[in-house]
Amino acid sequence: MNLRKAAPSAILIAATALTRFVFRSHYLYDIDSVNFALALKRFDPSVHQPHPPGYFLYVYLGRLASFLFHDANAALVAISIVFSCGAVATIYVIAGDWFGRKAASFAGLIFVFSPLAWFHGTVALTYIVEAFFSALTGYLCWRIYCGAARFILPGAIVVGVAAGFRPSSLLLLGPLLLFSFRGASRKQAAAGIGALTLTLLAWFIPMIRISGGTAYISSLAWLWLAVPSKGMVFNSSVATSLVRACTIAGIYILCFGCAAILPFRGRRKDSTADRRKTIFTLVWIAPGLLFFTFIYLKFVNGGYLLALAPPVCTWMGLWASTWYADVRPGRALKILAIGGCAAVNTMVFLCAPVYCSYGEVRRFEMELENVAGVLPQIASPRETMIVGFDSHFLGYRHAGYYLPGYLTVQFPEVQLASGTRVFAMKDRSTRLERALPPAGIQSFVIFPLPLGDSEYSSYMAQVRKRFPPGGLRAITRGGHEFAVGAVADLRVLFPVSAPAAGAPVSGQGLALAPLANSR
Repeated sequence: MNLRKAAPSAILIAATALTRFVFRSHYLYDIDSVNFALALKRFDPSVHQPHPPGYFLYVYLGRLASFLFHDANAALVAISIVFSCGAVATIYVIAGDWFGRKAASFAGLIFVFSPLAWFHGTVALTYIVEAFFSALTGYLCWRIYCGAARFILPGAIVVGVAAGFRPSSLLLLGPLLLFSFRGASRKQAAAGIGALTLTLLAWFIPMIRISGGTAYISSLAWLWLAVPSKGMVFNSSVATSLVRACTIAGIYILCFGCAAILPFRGRRKDSTADRRKTIFTLVWIAPGLLFFTFIYLKFVNGGYLLALAPPVCTWMGLWASTWYADVRPGRALKILAIGGCAAVNTMVFLCAPVYCSYGEVRRFEMELENVAGVLPQIASPRETMIVGFDSHFLGYRHAGYYLPGYLTVQFPEVQLASGTRVFAMKDRSTRLERALPPAGIQSFVIFPLPLGDSEYSSYMAQVRKRFPPGGLRAITRGGHEFAVGAVADLRVLFPVSAPAAGAPVSGQGLALAPLANSR
């Protein structure tokens, strides 16, 4: 492209980089963020470093980035920023190829000011990486679909690499790749499938060797049975799928903000929106919509839907450009309206009372910094262990990572094929323990959950009810209440791993389900 044609794309890339860098997170935000950070030193999905299915290429790219930044969160956030820039550039190219430069500029702006995409460009999570690979795969597959056979091998390799970053990409993007082969010869299609297979094996075999085949498969099966499999359409009510469909609608609004109304406006028929592009787009987004509706999705996992954002941004770019051409007010008023929509989306990102706003990120980071600073004033790591919850925020992972000198264990116990175990952390390394507590530990402190959330408060109240009167004493420091107990009472939380001497093992401690699981 000449300079004039390249300028809009360069501006969009620069705006993406700047907005993500300025509002970047400074602490590992989510439980999965901590899992990824731990994996930078030791890759072991069997103990959730990171959680299964492993994200092998993402972890090793993070290791490369850590040589530059010397901080796990900074390294992983840098990856998010770079892939955000790649995503907006690729969306611009697709929209320009389909609908022209004006539509491409609007599509890029919609992505830049998407509150959900903005958030995921600032934290140490993999969803924005998947969005980039979705955009790149969509572009390559479109070229294949249009008869450019030279893109078959690159398209297949990109899908294989994408699966190495997020294995779900194979499920979401594989059907689009196969669909794009429909016009290719059998030999060309076979070459593409072969390239995909070899690319998958190139990272999967090393991952299995490093993580151990049996341990890897066992941990993956346990996580699947513990979380996603319980809410599938096959073993849950239709209402569950309806709730997930409503969740998708809510995430759609959160993702696009003001632009979410574009598909519902009255618009004239545009000759550039031909039937082939519509069919291609449906094949692009259908696997994801079906999976997230009928298999698994939670609101706090809204980043999953970023894999579907590139085609939606592309069409929104068309609809925004036709609106711009159709409306009667002058150019100044149109620009004012666009600026107003961008400002609204910015305010949603900055201030909305949802997990993915900058305000919530800063609140979480201040809470984490406060708790990690206050807890050592209450208990010594030589005599006290930390009990944390399987929570997205301020869970046992954050406790173990930011207070590495303590032994930190997760409540509740987990049932694995090898028996009942407890996830334990010390010095930023995870292991599975059979028995608690270790020698020298005299007390435990429960790592406090985030303030001001009724779900967390209710959960903590249920935990307290397990203890006899006076079994937990409350110490308030820094606005947080720390529950401290004697090590002899650990059996209340861990009846199998820490039973009282001579007491029968009961299942009481397993009755309370995990608070949250972010996979």
